[in-house]
Amino acid sequence: MTAQPHDDVLRTSDFDYDLPESLIAQTPMEPRDHSRLMSLCRADGSIGHHRFHELPKMLCSGDLMVFNDSRVMPARLRGRRVNPERLRDTRGLPERLRETRNSGGAIEILLLSRLSPGVWRAIGRPGRLLRPGSEFEVFGEGGSMRGEVLEIEPDGERIIRLGGRLDGEERLHDVGEVPLPPYITETLADSERYQTVYAREEGSAAAPTAGLHFTEELLGRVRDMGVQTVFVTLHVGWGTFRPVKDDDPTEHTMHAEYWELTPEAANAIRSAKAEGRRIISVGTTAVRLLEHAASQSADGLPNAGSGWADIFITPGYRFKVVDALITNFHLPRSTLLMLTSAISSREMMLDAYKEAVERRYRFYSFGDAMFIH
Repeated sequence: MTAQPHDDVLRTSDFDYDLPESLIAQTPMEPRDHSRLMSLCRADGSIGHHRFHELPKMLCSGDLMVFNDSRVMPARLRGRRVNPERLRDTRGLPERLRETRNSGGAIEILLLSRLSPGVWRAIGRPGRLLRPGSEFEVFGEGGSMRGEVLEIEPDGERIIRLGGRLDGEERLHDVGEVPLPPYITETLADSERYQTVYAREEGSAAAPTAGLHFTEELLGRVRDMGVQTVFVTLHVGWGTFRPVKDDDPTEHTMHAEYWELTPEAANAIRSAKAEGRRIISVGTTAVRLLEHAASQSADGLPNAGSGWADIFITPGYRFKVVDALITNFHLPRSTLLMLTSAISSREMMLDAYKEAVERRYRFYSFGDAMFIH
């Protein structure tokens, strides 16, 4: 759903910018908190340049920071389609011939979200091998697991069943791998670098990347200065990387993402708003959760609960909860760039991006960060 209408007519092309390919970060910064941090003041548009470990200088005692604790699941599966009509007794044949007899071609599947035990929404390729009724086998270092395609949705996504009653989700770690965004072409030596240090609830197809800059030591410094921290959960879908193809953004369909907000977190957020304390969202995923939950509440503040959020925030939206945002630099023509433009302005955001390019900031998931306040 579109969060809120506005008077100005926006076009997707209004959120385009030129980015040299060399500025797309391929590897994470070491240590985590030594990435660069641009500060953007909404009051006057002024820009400052820092390192992420300097963030505490920009915070105040009493601020409340909201983190998304979702953990990236081993959502990328590789294997082969199984041709039941070819299945036959291959005992005694060489391994190469057994595979040729009973396989129907290599496939790759990316899990998007869990719908019920063993049943997932996914995308896969090649599509011609993953039609309803198709059976497949995926395999990894820990073994293999069978599955089947149940149906194809209008947008081409697949509904699949993985494993049997006794070997469902717990076997994903045997056969799957943590997926990286399509613009990262280098192999990641340690998959934990695509997880936040506080990741807890597994379920995301992509990391909430603004949190990748935090270390345990930095979190401790933030808390020691009197900043309150709370954790919420929104499982990030692969749709976060989908460009907006329609030139009218209102025609874009947002993919829903599962969220959970505990009573403790909801009460802390409500108290901070009542006391006039600043609420800082760490990442756009936490923004979407907070603003969606607030839109479901009679008083415009989030209540504890869970569900599916498909909120689409564009310039003109009036924020109910979030006062400031820590975020990475996002793709052109993306819903995330539109969201960050909503919390500042399109002109202010594009000016900041232009300066980031000129100063050779690193962009996207493993790139540098921005503090919009």
